[in-house]
Amino acid sequence: MPHASVGHVHLRVSDLDRSIAFYSDVLGFKVTMRVGDSAAFLGAGGYHHHIGLNTWASKGATPPPAGHTGLYHSAFLYPDRATLGAALKRVAAAGIRFEGAADHGVSEAVYLSDPDGNGVELYHDRPREEWPYDANGNLAMVNARLDVQALMDGAP
Repeated sequence: MPHASVGHVHLRVSDLDRSIAFYSDVLGFKVTMRVGDSAAFLGAGGYHHHIGLNTWASKGATPPPAGHTGLYHSAFLYPDRATLGAALKRVAAAGIRFEGAADHGVSEAVYLSDPDGNGVELYHDRPREEWPYDANGNLAMVNARLDVQALMDGAP
């Protein structure tokens, strides 16, 4: 499937306004449409929506318990290292805890949770010519330490 890509993620949330604030004010997505107090759609770069949020069956609900199936995380690709660093500064300023970070060789990624406990990955890809490959030509991603502070320090 050479032209397939993920178009959006749609999440059940317990508090629509709180989730809109997280995905727009902190992560930088724009609300493109709101359906009363039950749903909202947010996008970036003029796209109709990358994220759907709804409270149709989850208003006031608690996060699912650990150890159950469901969303592991959604991942949001930033265009470059500086833009990712700026997003991480907003996350830190909002008092949201970073839960992990990794240099994967192909990308630099930071992990956190949204207000409903959904995993969120914020990352940027390195240029393809910098991706690591093994001796057989297979992609050789890694899970190395990432200096998150350096990412934030490099942001405008």
